[in-house]
Amino acid sequence: MIFVTGGAGFIGSNFVLDWLAGSDEPVLNFDKLTYAGNLNNLASLKDDARHVFVRGDICDGEQVLALLREHRPRAIVHFAAESHVDRSIHGPAEFINTNINGTFALLEAARAYWTALPDAEKEAFRFLHVSTDEVYGTLGATDPAFTETTAFAPNSPYSASKAASDHLVRSYHHTYGFPTLTTNCSNNYGPYHFPEKLIPLIIANAQAGKPLPIYGDGQQIRDWLYVSDHCAAIRRVLADGRLGETYNVGGWNEMANLDVVHTLCDILDSLKPKATGSYRDQITYVKDRPGHDRRYAIDARKLERELGWKPAETFETGIRKTVQWYLDNAAWVADVQSGAYAKWVETNYFNRDSSQAEAS
Repeated sequence: MIFVTGGAGFIGSNFVLDWLAGSDEPVLNFDKLTYAGNLNNLASLKDDARHVFVRGDICDGEQVLALLREHRPRAIVHFAAESHVDRSIHGPAEFINTNINGTFALLEAARAYWTALPDAEKEAFRFLHVSTDEVYGTLGATDPAFTETTAFAPNSPYSASKAASDHLVRSYHHTYGFPTLTTNCSNNYGPYHFPEKLIPLIIANAQAGKPLPIYGDGQQIRDWLYVSDHCAAIRRVLADGRLGETYNVGGWNEMANLDVVHTLCDILDSLKPKATGSYRDQITYVKDRPGHDRRYAIDARKLERELGWKPAETFETGIRKTVQWYLDNAAWVADVQSGAYAKWVETNYFNRDSSQAEAS
């Protein structure tokens, strides 16, 4: 069995589905079910005995340790995190609690469990920490892409909290010999993505006839990674990654946000055309968020060189699959668009006053 934290969130649920599609090894799925954790993501596993779901908080070390001792997993894959930069600007405390304190509590419980294992199980055990490229800060237009040795320079409360968790994981390997692995990934996209992030937000708003909000000039560049490619990378690192090492996971797809939105509009124009005009007509520029990083880019050559992984999807193939998934799963989108979510989007994108914008 493997123990997955945050397995009802976007990347976590995709990983659980992907894992059980290719393996009979059971998954203990541990998730707090915050606003972004959605058991509907896992509806296809409702009657699957290989999937054991437990609701809980990684900050509760006693609960985690009890579950580890009961189920005796051979590995922990740690996705659980608060992950939305804008939310971290408006309310950083939850990010500090979950991403730093929660990772610390999880590490302590995992180390206590690991220390007591028989030698063979102890040797085989792995703790894989899933992190982000945002810990590296921002790049200029001509700067080389982030490598695993790029100095950390986080620029938001979210990325700072993830950087702190990365440092904790590293320290547990070097201080205690705890068998850790870390992955730092670029921007993911694909099915089950909560519609506050750029791609699912644009798809949902376009169909609803709402504005398509673009921060600033829309020229912020990100490296886009299809979520199933990320899942494949994690499987490779978990299987054969060198202990204590970090592996960057990227899609080799650098694109400006505005170009991403144009691509989405063009695909929607093709697959679900409006009565008149183009979805591009709904694009609206809004005040940029505080401290908005200009460019991220991942150099994933270490992962390819050591473990033979490279993405299977181009941006063109992955984004078309993503748009089609959202068109085919309108009920899922409607279910997650609660009143609280609608209020958040309205506050963040369309009621941005100067005091909010300059508070960071």
